[in-house]
Amino acid sequence: MLRTCKLRPQERDSTVVDLLAETWRSLLGFWDLLGGEGAGHTAKGEHLRVCPQGYTCCTSEMEDKLNQQSKLEFENLVEESSQNMRVTFVSRHKKFDEFFLELLDNSEKSLNSMFTRTYGKLYMQNSEVFQDLFTELKRYYTGGNVNLEEMLNDFWSRLLERMFQLLNSQYHFTDDYLECVSKYTDQLKPFGDVPRKLKAQVTRAFIAARTFVQGLMVGREVANRVAKVNVVPACVRALTKMLYCPYCRGMPGLKPCHNYCHNVMRGCLANQADLDAEWNLFIDAMLLVADRLEGPVNIEEVIEPIDIKISEAIMTMQENSMIVSAKVFQGCGQPKPVGIGRSARGISDVFNTRFRPYTPEERPTTAAGTSLDRLVNDIKEKLKESKRFWSNLPDDICAKGKLTESDEEQCWNSHTKGRYFPEVVKQGLTNQVNNPEVDVDITRPDTLIRQQIMALRVMTNKLKNAYNGNDIYFQDSSDEGSSSGSGSGCSDGCTTEFVFVGTEAPVIGADRSDERAAAAGRSLSRGPSLLLVMVAITLPLWAIQTQWR
Repeated sequence: MLRTCKLRPQERDSTVVDLLAETWRSLLGFWDLLGGEGAGHTAKGEHLRVCPQGYTCCTSEMEDKLNQQSKLEFENLVEESSQNMRVTFVSRHKKFDEFFLELLDNSEKSLNSMFTRTYGKLYMQNSEVFQDLFTELKRYYTGGNVNLEEMLNDFWSRLLERMFQLLNSQYHFTDDYLECVSKYTDQLKPFGDVPRKLKAQVTRAFIAARTFVQGLMVGREVANRVAKVNVVPACVRALTKMLYCPYCRGMPGLKPCHNYCHNVMRGCLANQADLDAEWNLFIDAMLLVADRLEGPVNIEEVIEPIDIKISEAIMTMQENSMIVSAKVFQGCGQPKPVGIGRSARGISDVFNTRFRPYTPEERPTTAAGTSLDRLVNDIKEKLKESKRFWSNLPDDICAKGKLTESDEEQCWNSHTKGRYFPEVVKQGLTNQVNNPEVDVDITRPDTLIRQQIMALRVMTNKLKNAYNGNDIYFQDSSDEGSSSGSGSGCSDGCTTEFVFVGTEAPVIGADRSDERAAAAGRSLSRGPSLLLVMVAITLPLWAIQTQWR
């Protein structure tokens, strides 16, 4: 007995309707040749390789085309189901990156504006010492191959050389002599305890920030790659049988049974489910570093007052200048005095009433008013939502009412309308050995998925190190770093070595002229200690002007 093939175009998209229309035309010619009853009726399905071989509306050619359509639809289902999660990583990566760079830019603008307003041309002639500091901090954050501790040590050494010359401008110093001065930095501690504390704070904050933004990037890339699922032939057959064989049986409005869909999707997404364990560990590590960013190493509290810390260090050296100079002269030798007319006046002579403290209200805003707590909390919530995503993906795709039928008696069970009896298999590749719907080769894991598991494992290790204040890019032998937790990750006696060479990234904000011009017109905000910054680093212009040319 022949069954009538009734189609409901609204049940599927136009592509499927066109395919099934072609089926009717093929059947019309088929039945004419056989003297059959005409188009719109079924033929025996011995020619079918996927759908049940009863009476059918589909030819072999149409079944092949429906295979392709099933593959395309499945790929779209996976991409659509993962879209929100993937967009989250893209948008939060962009927000955090913009926030951190703007925070760093504002700190640089604040220092540059204050120093420029206070001493004008004299500061600008020596501003490269501070500009290089911020340039290197940005280069580190954006992935540059920078050792934070060595870079900060170099900054303080350069600043010591400039300060020592200013405070002893009555003497002439050669490059070799200044190199000798630098060697006394750790012994004399001319800047007090500020360099050690600032190094500990900056390294921890920047290690955490850079690793966190890298984690967001890795999460984004892994999600994008895994969402482009590799559909094997066994999966294509199972999808066609579930999605389109009801059409070939003349039941286009019949949706798959819920448990039936689960078995098909768990078979087709078995490798994705195996990613889930490493993905969850990665998310947990991201959440730990996020806690660091707004807790012990709050990046706002570290970056904003960098200029204040530097000013305090300079003032400390000014106050101890006589002791420092005497010890340097003792260790490096007595320098030669400069010619007549270039002797320096007393330190007290540089105090001038034109310097004034700045009120807190004049302080520049940071990161366009963005709240660090709000930003990090938002990212943390989104990260938590993405946990167990890959193991839950089959459930999300097979949600009742969306793809499957909620009535267990009125659904497509792979053969006809009725209840689906097989049990639902567990998630993961090894559990698919007993999958009744998809013939999965459990001996051949997906290569791309294994690569992404390894990428997550590497990133998780970086995040754990960052949480502990260790930068796996470098291991430094500094005892101070190991005792202060500044990120050296190195015990006593070890040597400096590169553990990982980061990709060289373009230096952001190399040309700061426009920003400095804009910042110069704003009011400045720093306390009395900043009043002494230029006092400490500057002697009367007539006494040292020629020295820095």
